Amino acid sequence: MRLRLTALAALVGLLSACAPQAAPAPTPLPPDYLPTVVALTGQAAFATAAALTPSATPFPTETLPPVVELPTATPTLPAGFTDYAKIRFLAPGPMSSVTSPFIFNAIISAGESERIQLDLLGEDGRVLYRAIEKLTENPLGIFQRFEIPFQIRAVSEAGYIRISTKDDSSRIQALNTLPLLLYSVGTNQINPPGNIIYERVAMDGFKEKQEFFGGEVALNGRIWPFNDQPFVVELLSTEGKPLGTRILNMNGIDTQPFATVIPYKVSGPTPARLTFRQENSLLAIADPELGKLVYVYTIEVMLNP
Repeated sequence: MRLRLTALAALVGLLSACAPQAAPAPTPLPPDYLPTVVALTGQAAFATAAALTPSATPFPTETLPPVVELPTATPTLPAGFTDYAKIRFLAPGPMSSVTSPFIFNAIISAGESERIQLDLLGEDGRVLYRAIEKLTENPLGIFQRFEIPFQIRAVSEAGYIRISTKDDSSRIQALNTLPLLLYSVGTNQINPPGNIIYERVAMDGFKEKQEFFGGEVALNGRIWPFNDQPFVVELLSTEGKPLGTRILNMNGIDTQPFATVIPYKVSGPTPARLTFRQENSLLAIADPELGKLVYVYTIEVMLNP
């Protein structure tokens, strides 16, 4: 009996030695180390993603050239030139190239005579086209459209559109001139009107039919001359006789200030027309009535002793 128990015990021990050993239980991480593990795992993931993401190849950027402002066809006028011209050119603008016939548009305020005269002059002053029309007097002006034909012998030459109007005493009330380039063949090249829609004379503190006393008319303001020729400033009676005259010399063709005093002598209240006029020295032919005038600005005044 004792022998059987000993044999059984030996068999059990042999079977235990032949069985595979179980893996040891994992050692738990300390609680303080868990955030560090998460952070390290995340950094590794981001590093892997960054390594797998292709980088963009930069392209060379184009450097644009600086913007250069081109000069305007007419100078920019300073403050004060805000009154629309009595004869306002709309199209074509100054120094436009035109062939025959061409369309001309303007807003014209006729004088007291209610008559306007349009002349197309050649470079020497000869009349290439003339139109005389009745036009109702309107201080704001009335739109006018003309079709102007012309003939020239040369391929091209300078030309001028000159429009004038008179008052009821046959004095020039307004006159304005537009320079053009006339071509016998080709196509029209139209420029915008620019600043020529405004009067070339701007006077400070002056109003229509202003009264003067003491034999002097004091004037000051600004002028934008058509050319470098002098301006003649005079007081004309209703008969067209000068009651006082002053000469304003121009310093180039840019806008410039002026100040002058015109003396006069009258025996009683006398209506007069204050007149600024300038001539075009390039014209060789003088018109019997308008001469070589290129611009005239007028305003009525009352002269007292």
